[in-house]
Order: sequence, then C-alpha cells, then structure tokens
Amino acid sequence: MLLRKIYETVVAKGIEKDPRGKEAVKKTLEKRVKTYENMKEDEKEFFDTESLANPYADTRILNGTGDEDVKTALVGIDMEMAEILLADRLSSKGQKIDLVISHHPEGKAYANFYEVMHMQADILNKFGVPINVAESLLEDRIKEVERRLSPVNHTRAVDVAKLLNVLFLCVHTPADNMVATYLQQVFDEKKPDTLEDITKILKEIPEYREAAKNNAGPKILLGSKDRRAGKIFVDMTGGTEGAKDIFENLVNSGVNTIVVMHLSEDHRKEAEKHHMNAVLAGHISSDNLGMNLMFDEIQKTDFLEVLPCSGYRRFSRD
Repeated sequence: MLLRKIYETVVAKGIEKDPRGKEAVKKTLEKRVKTYENMKEDEKEFFDTESLANPYADTRILNGTGDEDVKTALVGIDMEMAEILLADRLSSKGQKIDLVISHHPEGKAYANFYEVMHMQADILNKFGVPINVAESLLEDRIKEVERRLSPVNHTRAVDVAKLLNVLFLCVHTPADNMVATYLQQVFDEKKPDTLEDITKILKEIPEYREAAKNNAGPKILLGSKDRRAGKIFVDMTGGTEGAKDIFENLVNSGVNTIVVMHLSEDHRKEAEKHHMNAVLAGHISSDNLGMNLMFDEIQKTDFLEVLPCSGYRRFSRD
C-alpha cells in the first residue's frame, strides 16, 4: 500500500466520521481555498497547502513523499525519538519496518494542532450551545494552547526519522473523530439509564476492557453510580480540552453527562460546580479505540501489517 493511500484514507474517514457533519467540513475547506487564492505570492510560501484538502492540522506525513510502498507499520500512541530508533533497530534485526505511525502529533502537525480546536464550536452547537457563545469561549482557550506550544521543540522526532530514513505519519483528529462518533452512536442506541450503565457498556468494548485489566479502566469522575445519565455528550475530539467555562452552557442546553478521555482538575471543578455528571473513559484506551477503528477502514483498502507498541493494542472488528 502506498503511504499516500494510507494518508488519504485516514483523512477521508476522518471527514466521514467528523461529529460536525460533512457539510460543515466542506465549508471549512472552501473557506481555506478562498483564503489561499486571495493571498499574495510571498504569503503563499508559508501557507500549508495540505490544509486545502485535509482539514486536520494535526494529521500529516512527517517524513516521506507519499509514493513509498508500505507493508509493515510500527504503530503507537506516542512515537517519539526512542520509538523511531526502535523502528530502525527492529529493521536491522530482521523485522523490516516500512513506516512509523503515531497517534499523537509530532513535528509541524504538533506545532499548530491547536487549529483543529475550532471544530469544537460546531460540535457544541449541535448539542444546543449557541454558536456565538461556543466561539467566544473557545477563543481564549485556543490562544492559551497556542502559547503553550510556541516554545516546544516539536521537530525532534521528525529530525531523527529523516536522519534514519524512516517514514513517519501521525494520525490524530481523524482517529479521535472515529471514537467520538462510534461511542456517541453506542450511547444513543443503548440509552444507558445510570452512570454505572455507561461504565458497563464501555467495559464491553475490547479496548476499555483491556484497560480495566491494567488498572486504567473507565470510572465515574463526577456523580455516583446510581445517578441518572440523561442526555450524554461524548467529548473526545477537537485536539484537546476546550474552554472550562463551557459546562454551564452545556447544562443549560440539556446535557446531563459528559463522557471524556480525560478531564483536567480545573475543568473537573467547573463541571462539578454546575452539577454535570462526568464519566472518564480513559485517554490511552480511547486513543486505542479510535486508531483501531481507523485501521479497520485502512485494511478494507489493502493489507497493512501492524506492529503495536507505545501503549497501542490492535483489536480488529472484522
């Protein structure tokens, strides 16, 4: 399978499962095309032309032309310098590694991954939060994340990959879209009555079941096991946590329970203040589910041997 085909499949499936809906994504891409067309030639030099077809700034081919043939990929949740060296070491030992795939972004995909956070406004709007409120609250949070990323030495792992001629790809928001949409559909269909029911449903899913065996399973973060679940919002995509001030608006729009990968202490306190129920599904286990759903789609196109590492476990649904 060509590296470019893997990348294009990832982006296409990410759009297909985007919680905003395809039309919203289409409008975003159309705006970027217009922005690019209206730029001066000297400005175009610094424009990321990949963004004209790929709406996810945190998903990129980090090393490679895209025309390389790939048979085996070393895949993990965090693939940094040590994992790039591992890929080279395995290849030298006879286990040929054609490509390294990271879930969490590296390189230029990490430097500006905060751009995908804008999608959260449309997702919140679908759950009843007025779009002007969602966009207003997100503005400061996006700037905060941008400032936090500014001093990071984001090219380290990519530099190692280039020196060792290791193909490198990161797949972030498209995989997060897969898990968010998948779980939202599960809860919409099964309609769990209590928070305990939510955790039971999660533990029926292989990735969360495996995490539970390793003391990292789903748990109730806010509320009690007998508390009613009500309207559930699966909040698992859009780069990272949004604005902590959003919980009051979610409650007012009728959301009773959020199911999240993780929740910072500041966000937890704000959610608790507004009596929001919160179920912690688990970060790495949720990332596993998203990546596995994505690989199931990739395998429908062509066979790709996956060698898991760095917190990733392959569970197929075929």
